[in-house]
Amino acid sequence: MIAIEKFNEKDFRRLINWSSNEETLTQFAGAIFTFPLTIEQLNEYVNNEQRLSFKVINLNNGNVIGHAEISPSEEENTVKICRILIGEKNQRGKGYGKEIIKQLLDKSFNELNKEKVELNVFDWNICAIKCYENIGFKINSSKTSISIVNGKKWKAINMQILKNNLKQNTKANTG
Repeated sequence: MIAIEKFNEKDFRRLINWSSNEETLTQFAGAIFTFPLTIEQLNEYVNNEQRLSFKVINLNNGNVIGHAEISPSEEENTVKICRILIGEKNQRGKGYGKEIIKQLLDKSFNELNKEKVELNVFDWNICAIKCYENIGFKINSSKTSISIVNGKKWKAINMQILKNNLKQNTKANTG
C-alpha cells in the first residue's frame, strides 16, 4: 500500500538524487525541468499553485519511494497526471505505479470533480502503457509530441480516461 502526500522543500534533495541523468529526468518530467535538476527549479515548481505535486510513501515501511503530480490541462474539465516516478529502483515492478495512478484518479475525479484525466507517456515505455491500459486509459492518437534527448527522438503519446469509463472498468474488475 502507498499514500500520496504533499511534496515540499524537504523532499527536493531526494528528487534531485533520483534525477541523476538527463534520460531519467526527461522520462519522468518531460520538458518541465532541465538537467541537472536544481533547488531553484524545484522552488519554482512547488510555488506554482495550479500544480498538485506529491511524494509517494510506502506504507509498509514509511519510506518515500516516488513522486507524482496532477496539473491543469488545456482541455476543459480535464486534468493531467504526470511526473510519476518510482525513484527507489528496488521498489519498481511491485505494482506501486498502478496504486499511484488509482489514487491520482480518485483525487482528480472525486475531489477535483473532473470528467477526464489525461497523461503523456513515451511510446517505448511499454510497461507504463500497459499499466495505464489495465486501469482503463485509451490512447489518443491525435495528440503526440517529440522530445530530443541526447540527440535521440523520443515520441510521447497521449492517453485519456473518462470518469464514466473508470467506473465501468472498476465494476468489471470487482464483479
